[in-house]
Amino acid sequence: MTGIQLKNVTKRYQENEFETIALNDVSLTIEAGEFVAIIGPSGSGKSTFLSIAGALLQATEGEVFINEQNITHLNEKELSAVRLKQIGFILQTSNLIPYLTALDQLLVVKRMNGSVTKEDKIFATELLNDLGLEKKRNKFPNECSGGERQRIAIARAFMNDPAIILADEPTASLDTNRAHEVVKLMANEVKARQKAAVMVTHDERMLDYCDRVYRIEDGILKEETNLI
Repeated sequence: MTGIQLKNVTKRYQENEFETIALNDVSLTIEAGEFVAIIGPSGSGKSTFLSIAGALLQATEGEVFINEQNITHLNEKELSAVRLKQIGFILQTSNLIPYLTALDQLLVVKRMNGSVTKEDKIFATELLNDLGLEKKRNKFPNECSGGERQRIAIARAFMNDPAIILADEPTASLDTNRAHEVVKLMANEVKARQKAAVMVTHDERMLDYCDRVYRIEDGILKEETNLI
């Protein structure tokens, strides 16, 4: 299976005699080309889910597979390689580097993994063009709008051709029109490039762009069937 799979994942936090269950026996499979949303109130387990799916945090129980590779018991060096090569992250804010142009924001991802080739530059340009940023390639973040900066961040997430795209509240800093624009473009890229994508969001206006919607409360994940 190309994509991501969580099998019976539980995450517990122990503090003195108190135990908190952040995720409770969560199972979920997302295949290539699927765009899935996870909604829920603050403190429900959304961030923990993303951290475990993104190889940033290890589960207390259960297993996580990315492209059929079990990453559950990998060491930190191996997990770092998984994050760099297999996962693209899109955060609440674009987190762009102020002194890099839009094109260089993407190419720096390749520099982290070695050298930059001519093909890398062509691919970065293609990504920016796909996201309507052809006129912004040589612009710095302060020369771009909030929506444009978030689109650059989306392009950056696809730059290493990862299997998985994880988006954490990608519309949090955008107005309604720009939010729709950004999520629609993200969904299009997920389909066109056959990525398995998860978007954690409070913004239920964006759910029409998703194939499936799950609600998480008290660490328990359930599919919503009456939203879209």
